[in-house]
Amino acid sequence: MKSYRPVSPGRHVLLPCLLAVSLVGPAQAADLLTITRDAIDNNASLASARSQFDSVEAGRDVARGDLLPQVSASGQVAHNRLYESVASTRTAGVGSGDDRYNSAGLTLEATQALFDAGNSAEVDQAESRIDRQTYQLAATEQQVLIDVTSAYFDILRAHEILEARRAQERAIGRQLEQAQEQFDVGLIAITEVEEAQASYDQSRADRIAAENDLQVSFEALERLTGQRYESIDALQEAMPVTPPQPTGRDAWVDLAMDNSPLVLASQAGIEVSEDAVDIAKAQRLPVVEAFANYDYSDTDQDYMEGHTSSSQIGARFSLPIYTGGRTSASIRQSTYDLASSQYDFEDQRRQTVQQVRSLYTQVTNDVATVEARAQAIVSNQSALDATRAGYEVGTRNIVDVLNAEQRLYDAIADHADARFSYVIDLLSLRQQSGTLNVEAIETVNDWLSEERRVSLTLPRADEDSRYEAAMDIGAPPQPES
Repeated sequence: MKSYRPVSPGRHVLLPCLLAVSLVGPAQAADLLTITRDAIDNNASLASARSQFDSVEAGRDVARGDLLPQVSASGQVAHNRLYESVASTRTAGVGSGDDRYNSAGLTLEATQALFDAGNSAEVDQAESRIDRQTYQLAATEQQVLIDVTSAYFDILRAHEILEARRAQERAIGRQLEQAQEQFDVGLIAITEVEEAQASYDQSRADRIAAENDLQVSFEALERLTGQRYESIDALQEAMPVTPPQPTGRDAWVDLAMDNSPLVLASQAGIEVSEDAVDIAKAQRLPVVEAFANYDYSDTDQDYMEGHTSSSQIGARFSLPIYTGGRTSASIRQSTYDLASSQYDFEDQRRQTVQQVRSLYTQVTNDVATVEARAQAIVSNQSALDATRAGYEVGTRNIVDVLNAEQRLYDAIADHADARFSYVIDLLSLRQQSGTLNVEAIETVNDWLSEERRVSLTLPRADEDSRYEAAMDIGAPPQPES
């Protein structure tokens, strides 16, 4: 397993020399599918969930052990000292007085449960816990997939917004230069220069914020995978933006009820609680077991020197008569826990239905939003051209031009945001319906382009060793096998 490289609190001081966004990818690049596989191999939360599943699975063997033959052995070796102050008149002089001797003993016993309702119910509960943990592990896997995908497209979103802000800053910068030149020759008032300066300062601040968002987005991806990526593939302009299939909210709700690991885990939790009730009720039943034992003892005491041995084989049972109300209280407690798990299942079911319906509606709206945002770019470009033409003939002022430029670049950023929201919402819908898997990630990965890459240029080790030292915290723990 590879070393983790988490975010260092001091990295913001290195931002000016770290950040450089380019469409020319470096030698090492990764696409969504590669990064997803890295996350499946290295994500700490997923590794923890796998270990927890192994632990729950081992619990079944623990529960089964009480139903299998039990063999025990005990023994002792002792040196004994006997002090007597009174001697029997009939045996005077025989065996009276102090005595020192050695003794040894050995006991072997084997038992086999013939009827134990409590242990049988514990085995059933262990099986139910495995079922529940299986669904919880699947839910964790799907959460990792959606987290990685969201982090990946957050990078692309931040990159496209940054490109729009950079273009906006350049355009307004040129406008500011023109305004300053016109003011210098007396064609416009100082007010228009100040308006242009204020717009330029705002665009510069927006660009800096976008650079920070890109940096943070790369670091979020590193946390999920334990890897550092210099570049990732960008989204194609011609990506398909279509309504989710199958069509209809009810169809997706049916998928979720059959496949959602969160719903199925909650349902399995009811079975775990039902088994707990059976365990509590079993405390009122007898326990029957077969047994065989062998005892051996040896001593060198003067008047008892020699050894003895005995053996037994048979069956025995035990039945609790009165436990101070403990059994009844345990049954009541487990019954309340069962009711709680039933309510938890209903809450999870309702929550999943609501989220699936909302996400289906959101994805459907995203399709229309992407189209509307694309048209908004065309409309704002036309409006900017007309405003510039009016400014050149004196019918519009510089404030109108600056506002038109601001609206155009906002439209470009909003269009990029809408495209990535569509992808994330579509995959989130699959997650809530329990159908998010690597195959779905492969489909989205086909929408990426190797020709356009988003890169984050980091310092080489010989340029800034502080960054390497801050990022390297050593290898993750290696559990004992």
